[in-house]
Amino acid sequence: MSQLNGSKQPIIDMRNIVKRFPVGNDEITILHGISFDVYPGEFVSIVGPSGNGKSTLLNMVTGIDRPSDGEVIVTGKPVHSMTENELAKWRGQEVGIIFQFFQMLPSLSLLQNVTLPMEFAWMYTRAERRERAMELLDMVGLADQATKLPGMVSGGQQQRAAIARALATDPPLLVADEPTGNLDAKTAGQVFDLFMKLVEEQGKTMLMVTHDAELADRIPRKIEIVNGNIATDTRNQVSSKKVEVETPAPNGNGHQNGAHKNGHKKEAVPA
Repeated sequence: MSQLNGSKQPIIDMRNIVKRFPVGNDEITILHGISFDVYPGEFVSIVGPSGNGKSTLLNMVTGIDRPSDGEVIVTGKPVHSMTENELAKWRGQEVGIIFQFFQMLPSLSLLQNVTLPMEFAWMYTRAERRERAMELLDMVGLADQATKLPGMVSGGQQQRAAIARALATDPPLLVADEPTGNLDAKTAGQVFDLFMKLVEEQGKTMLMVTHDAELADRIPRKIEIVNGNIATDTRNQVSSKKVEVETPAPNGNGHQNGAHKNGHKKEAVPA
């Protein structure tokens, strides 16, 4: 397996993953012994026909679902054998999840939605949470929309707010399931460029399921799932497109914290 940034330990280590689902008195197998590693700093797409196990595989990585057989090791943790309480705590600190349908709480403002993961993880003071949430919204170009409810902004804006929310606890791993599936081509491109920026400049690791062949070809590594097996695992020759964003500065414990404003690079993100 390949290694990036000199890291010897994969951030995702999938070992012979099998997933079966009961169907009446029978069962069907969706994943057939899938194994692969992802190393820190990689950007990997998962592609393939619908109904072939891509989202199921992603759910194994995040602990939303469990394999029938095999081992799932993510950020050094045995996700396949953790309790629900352990998974909730681990997920809140180590994994940022971005959904196709945004999953924003409709009765909370964008600012409150972004603040929520920090509250659940007991990270920062109340004032620091709010300041960090504002800086993340500013990073994705939504500072002026912070007090609005999700239903008051566009789909593209909701997805950018969802990205800010996924970054709230500064997780090393971002997992996205069809994050551009409900967006027009221009907005999808802007969201994708932001993902590239997070990987290239913040060192995030990203695993993304997508049906968008053009975007998948711009991602450095592509894993194709067909009939529940890895059909191909290839590396693309890509030239990244620079997108300017403002990145919140890290605090003393290594997390990016809104309490530090000096030294920020003030730039712009596409609206």
